[in-house]
Amino acid sequence: MKESLVAGIEKTMGHEVTEEMSPAHLPVKVLSTPSMIQLIEVTCLLATQEHLDEGETTVGTHVNVSHQGKAMAGERITIDVKLAEIRKRRLTFEINVNGDSGLISTGTHERAVIDLSRMGG
Repeated sequence: MKESLVAGIEKTMGHEVTEEMSPAHLPVKVLSTPSMIQLIEVTCLLATQEHLDEGETTVGTHVNVSHQGKAMAGERITIDVKLAEIRKRRLTFEINVNGDSGLISTGTHERAVIDLSRMGG
């Protein structure tokens, strides 16, 4: 990890909700929780990748988010993440997801910094 990996790093990403992000069991096309979590994870990954050494990356270890608002297919959402805490190789992010109609999600996401050479395969 580079010295530039510090608490306070932020990243914002915008996305358009697509029909493919919707749960199949609902009669309307809305953002599913798994799709939202995937976008949160990618945003956190990208927020820190440039602050890691070559051969390092992060993997998700814990997700604790609400899903209290909806986003329909075709609407835009914004994911805001902030690196709130670093404990050795564990990173904790505060997250907020907002859409056209307001707040969709808040919570935390934890990631671990790993050395890809130890992954095998």
